[in-house]
Amino acid sequence: MGEFDGVRVTVMGLGRFGGGVGVTRWLCEHGADVLVTDMEAPEKLVESLTNLRELADRGRVKLRLGEHNVSDFSGCDLVVSNPAVPKPWENRFVRAALAAGIRVTTEINLLVERLPERAKVIGVTGSAGKSTTSAMIHHIVRSAGLPAFFGGNIGGSLLSELDRDGPGSLRGGAWVVLELSSAMLHWLGGVGADGWSPGVSVATNCSPNHIDWHGTFDHYRACKQQIFASQTSGDVAVLDGSLAGWGTRDGVRRIVVPSDRGFGPLAVPGAHNRHNAETALTAVEAALASAGARGHAVSWRRGDGERALESFAGLPHRLELVHDHLGVRWYNDSKSTTPESALLAVTAFGGEGGPGRGRVHLIAGGYDKGSDLTPIGALAPSLAGLYTIGVTGPAIARAGGGAAVECQTLDHAVATIRSRTTLGDVVLLSPACASWDQFDNYEQRGRRFSDLARQA
Repeated sequence: MGEFDGVRVTVMGLGRFGGGVGVTRWLCEHGADVLVTDMEAPEKLVESLTNLRELADRGRVKLRLGEHNVSDFSGCDLVVSNPAVPKPWENRFVRAALAAGIRVTTEINLLVERLPERAKVIGVTGSAGKSTTSAMIHHIVRSAGLPAFFGGNIGGSLLSELDRDGPGSLRGGAWVVLELSSAMLHWLGGVGADGWSPGVSVATNCSPNHIDWHGTFDHYRACKQQIFASQTSGDVAVLDGSLAGWGTRDGVRRIVVPSDRGFGPLAVPGAHNRHNAETALTAVEAALASAGARGHAVSWRRGDGERALESFAGLPHRLELVHDHLGVRWYNDSKSTTPESALLAVTAFGGEGGPGRGRVHLIAGGYDKGSDLTPIGALAPSLAGLYTIGVTGPAIARAGGGAAVECQTLDHAVATIRSRTTLGDVVLLSPACASWDQFDNYEQRGRRFSDLARQA
């Protein structure tokens, strides 16, 4: 018998990025009758639909695309919402489900409710740096010979791993590293009576972001703080020095990482990545010490983690060197969807040993999330060039006081840059904005830039 035998589930939001695919497949495998509904038309969901085609053809999954119907939410047994759905507390379909007494949850909630050991979960959030810090933590834990899984906002779903047994499995005591977005944390605040927080929680920073989803910065910050809100005595909280004022519960081991502290050497550029590395080392050291206190001692020292980080090559779309031709280096930082992360990327090339920001050709702009992009435009006079794209391009260019070049599209920006580079220059795609105005996701944007760069 499956856990969801006969349960009628509505999955709200398949997503262009496939956010609903993993949970849909898992629910079907456990006996649920699943309806997937999405406001987007089928032609905009081709990749996600391809991954569900077999289940749809066999009648295991029903599809309602291009619209939502209230009856699908008020007449089922469970609703699984995509975290990308903005302001869910105002969404009329979510409200219809709640008014009918139907539980509304998310994929990440279904996962954490079933993880066997919350103490072995390391969760990371932050306005910038959370992906890289999470990946570094996972890299260090794996290098220590410990089984570990990496999931959450990074993409994919770990739900299927819950069905595996044996050493190295989730059920077998593996560690779990979760990158947690503010939207995910909003929903995790509703798990059980007291919400849910990881046993080891990490916050890298917090600055205005995703205001289109949250409505206000106060709400965004409160969701970020949820990563610590439900910790209990014996848990670990790792905070960046800029967040030292954030509160944690009594009995939680609290560690503040000074904002100016960083570890080197690293293969990935930038002082911010050296700081991410310091945060990752601190989190793993605290996590393994906590495990040792519970009788699960691991033979590991900080030096082991430092040596492991020397082989950390970074993540795709995060200051990724994709082309080096005729002395010009092309970096794909498409995952940069905030002004803060873009500023850090530019700074990475202006520090000691770098070419200097005066050699950087920056491509910025995209979907408008409500962030203040003035600081990006203000970079223009100090760069080799600022080339704006997307919906926010004109506003960034205005902030540049005439020193920026409005290109509208990524293709046009790259074509313009090609005729302007000289030996020693850096071409950097670090958009400071989401991709949804011109691309399905940041990965598609990054792949297009990489293809264009290699044609240079």
